[in-house]
Amino acid sequence: MGLDRLLILLAVLIVGALALYAAHLWRQVWARQHQQAQVRLAQRQRLHDDLRVLASSLLDGQLPLIEGAIRIKVLLDNYDSQLSLMPQAQVFQRLYDATAHVPTHADWQALSRIERRQHEARFSELTEAHQQQAHEAARWLLDTGLAARP
Repeated sequence: MGLDRLLILLAVLIVGALALYAAHLWRQVWARQHQQAQVRLAQRQRLHDDLRVLASSLLDGQLPLIEGAIRIKVLLDNYDSQLSLMPQAQVFQRLYDATAHVPTHADWQALSRIERRQHEARFSELTEAHQQQAHEAARWLLDTGLAARP
């Protein structure tokens, strides 16, 4: 009988130790989830702020229309894909699609002068055709689209 009690006591101690260890692990998981949620919230806030700056810069003429539309479209997709699908924001998608084939960075520098001029002429056409709509979309983002979303 004494050995049975000793084994039961040992089993209870082992189960108790495992329960404490499991609780410790769950606390780590909860802490990590909380930390990840804070990181996501901070990232979302940065995207929100960056979108506001880009939209304002686009409206103030501090940012070329094509560059601004592309940047806004990419950030919107990362910020809130539903917002980027709103009809008011579709001009950013259209401008992005119209220029997606254009090389950037080092590839742009590698283009001949003639090729660059052709792309720049297309940028001018797109700017002419979509400037008012892009400005309306940027104003909508600032006044409505981003207003309810931190």
